[in-house]
Amino acid sequence: MLPRDILPQVRRIHIRTRRLVDDVLAGAYHSTFKGRGMEFDEVREYMPGDEVRTIDWNVTARRGQPYVKRYVEERELTVMLLVDLSASGQFGSVLRLKTEIATELCAVLAWSAIRNHDKVGLILFTDHIEKFLPPQKGRRHVLRVIREVLYFQPQGRRTEVGRALEYLHTISRRRTVSFLVSDFLASGYETPLRIAHRRHDIIPISITDRRELSLPRLGFLELQDLETGAHIVVDTASSAVREAYAQRRAVAVEQRRQLFQTLGINAIEVRTDEPYIHPLMRFFRQRERRR
Repeated sequence: MLPRDILPQVRRIHIRTRRLVDDVLAGAYHSTFKGRGMEFDEVREYMPGDEVRTIDWNVTARRGQPYVKRYVEERELTVMLLVDLSASGQFGSVLRLKTEIATELCAVLAWSAIRNHDKVGLILFTDHIEKFLPPQKGRRHVLRVIREVLYFQPQGRRTEVGRALEYLHTISRRRTVSFLVSDFLASGYETPLRIAHRRHDIIPISITDRRELSLPRLGFLELQDLETGAHIVVDTASSAVREAYAQRRAVAVEQRRQLFQTLGINAIEVRTDEPYIHPLMRFFRQRERRR
């Protein structure tokens, strides 16, 4: 049974994000992802005019003459939303929590997908898989996706990005466009990301709060790690403490960016104190230009 205040929240998110999609994002999404889904059909003998890059070298070696791979364009895409519900998402130092931003991002992407006649699936995760909704179409399904991201009460508190990617690789044998929504306050996901990216179009969306990047000068502060429950007291009046903290966070962010760049992954970086529509549109424009 849903709490009484959940349905009005879902309705507000529905109205706000649907309007945003209708006014701004629908065309950008379609331009970016139309024709991106390609499905393997067969191999056939090479014919003059075929592109060299389509040659299947394994089959060619076995049969002693050139063969090429033939692909057909899929009529629809499958969009997966992998959403981090770990406890660190319950943080926000300005107006909104990271989980609230994540909910609206998922709503915008889901509405854009069904407007393009694509299917949408959902994986909620913490340090284990919390819930899976198989890909479907339709308005009712999108409303359920919004409701699950907004209301679901996870059992875990920590973040295991790699586990979500491994699960995606297990349940989806066909290529998907997968938006990975997380604050990425985690480690050890490099190998699962590399493996998943070989089959799927992985698009990380990192959500960051400004106080995770730098500490304010407020004297002694007691900080708590929301995922482990650990407490620590820090002297934020000390410039050395603030600089060390900022440098450590900057290194972590840069390492993540370098990982994505090395793998050829386009990431979207969202802040809780800035409108998310701008990085979304910037991503769509960049992807469209690359096509």
